[in-house]
Amino acid sequence: MIQLSKRLNAVAELLVHGIDQLELEQPVLADIGTDHAYLPVYLVQKKVVKKAYAADVRKGPLLHAKEHIEQYGLGEYIQTRLSDGGESFVPGESEVAVIAGMGGGLMQKILSGSPEFFEKNSCVVLQPQSEIEQFRRFLTEDGWCILEEDMVLEDGKYYPMMSVTKKETAMPLDNPYRNAKDIDFLYGAYLLKEGHPVLQDYLKREAQIYRELLEKLSAISDRPEIQKRIHEVEKKAEQTERAIQEMSKRANQ
Repeated sequence: MIQLSKRLNAVAELLVHGIDQLELEQPVLADIGTDHAYLPVYLVQKKVVKKAYAADVRKGPLLHAKEHIEQYGLGEYIQTRLSDGGESFVPGESEVAVIAGMGGGLMQKILSGSPEFFEKNSCVVLQPQSEIEQFRRFLTEDGWCILEEDMVLEDGKYYPMMSVTKKETAMPLDNPYRNAKDIDFLYGAYLLKEGHPVLQDYLKREAQIYRELLEKLSAISDRPEIQKRIHEVEKKAEQTERAIQEMSKRANQ
């Protein structure tokens, strides 16, 4: 059985939970940006999906993916495909999809580039590496419903992720993004509502960093550019403290 990293294992668990919630029976998976096909191999081995497409825009990673697929004897169940995002797929080829390990801006481009294909998937799990706030805003503005969120810490880096859908029948009535505030897009409405321990750890760390930085900047605050930087850090510090308070408030509701 293949072993996943903590990040990819969390992505897999989020997909499994989405499949269970939507009562899907061993769906077909499209793993976009598959790299070494670790995730499709794991999900086929666990019998979570009956078939998978391991897609990547680069030939090199696809060759490595094919090697891993053959190593585990899963060539009958996992097919590699050269594809720029979802461009080489037709709507309905898969029932669930994953896009993980790339910037939020690129993910937005991929989703927007093949809307019919991705919208046909009952559940899409996304793990953006950057521009998280902007990406959450894009999802809600583009009509995606965020179903669930998770966050893990691995090798000193924090990884937020979410499962989304455009299927009307799958959208929960109590979705916390219905009346989302700025702070929800910054840190994740579900993570704040649940008092997620990894987000708590992240916010405490950020608050400490900002406090120490403000102390250092205050000692050299006579320059105009430093004053501007102080203002920026104070804003970040205020957002972090507000998130900590909001998390505590929502957890007690």
